[in-house]
Amino acid sequence: MDHQDVDATVAEMLRVLDSHTAEDWTVPAGPLEWTCWQTAAHIGHDLLAYAGQLAAQPTEAYLPIDLNVRPTASPADVLQAVTACGGLLSSALATANPTLRAWHWGPCDPEGFAAMGVAETLLHTHDITQGLSVDWLPPTPLSAAVLTRLFPAAPPGDPTPVLLWCTGRGELDGLPRQTSWRWEAAQPD
Repeated sequence: MDHQDVDATVAEMLRVLDSHTAEDWTVPAGPLEWTCWQTAAHIGHDLLAYAGQLAAQPTEAYLPIDLNVRPTASPADVLQAVTACGGLLSSALATANPTLRAWHWGPCDPEGFAAMGVAETLLHTHDITQGLSVDWLPPTPLSAAVLTRLFPAAPPGDPTPVLLWCTGRGELDGLPRQTSWRWEAAQPD
């Protein structure tokens, strides 16, 4: 996965959510305790954090920075902030040496940061669409790429329902619902 996947995912998020910015974003985002507004701000935070990790290449922790979206920001403003953060991650990925490693619970390569950026955006866009009662599922090709990179032990099946199951957001025939999970982003040298 790379910067083009991040660009495509952010564009998909905007395609789905732009026409719903006049709705009430103070409702819970699907199964989350966060509101739709808070969930969108969280996407921006993660995209910025991943870009920062790639730029600074810390080896033992996340940088001591956070994205602060003003509480008065409208949903459209928050989506614009997410777009900016997605652009920063995309730029960092486009210029990163593939051998670069930066900390994400161990050494993580640029492809891992791209996959995490795509996963955060897809999954939380899904949460927001659930909160806003918008019928949308993450696109199959991006779901498949995220599964391949971050969930190598995922069960076989249609990639989108499998990704939702892997992250505790859906049911999968014959398997118990996930109540705790984590992805495998770190890749040793």
